Amino acid sequence: QVQLVESGGGLVQPGGSLRLSCAASGSIFSISAMGWYRQAPGKQRELVADITNGGRTNYNESVKGRFTISRDNAKNTVYLQMNSLKPEDTAVYYCNADVFEVNVAGFLEVWGQGTLVTVSS
Repeated sequence: QVQLVESGGGLVQPGGSLRLSCAASGSIFSISAMGWYRQAPGKQRELVADITNGGRTNYNESVKGRFTISRDNAKNTVYLQMNSLKPEDTAVYYCNADVFEVNVAGFLEVWGQGTLVTVSS
């Protein structure tokens, strides 16, 4: 079994910064892509950013230049540095990973439980 545990959400004023972390644990052989999604009230879940195990990144246009995704492969951890936050960034942020799970001997898509980010004055 594989778990993703997120941390770092909270309340921040517009223009502020937050750093989200997501650590994967369990029966992991390897992890390919890791990413962050978000879901605002009344809206569909959308990709924020993702990163391959080789470090190639992809961003939602709305966060380019403000958010930075990174990962530490040795720690099976992905980060999302969020700067210049806007009220429209308010959402529940979910971590996602494509994990080669030892017992299944195949890739599984795993989701974290979500962490709330609120941008408000």
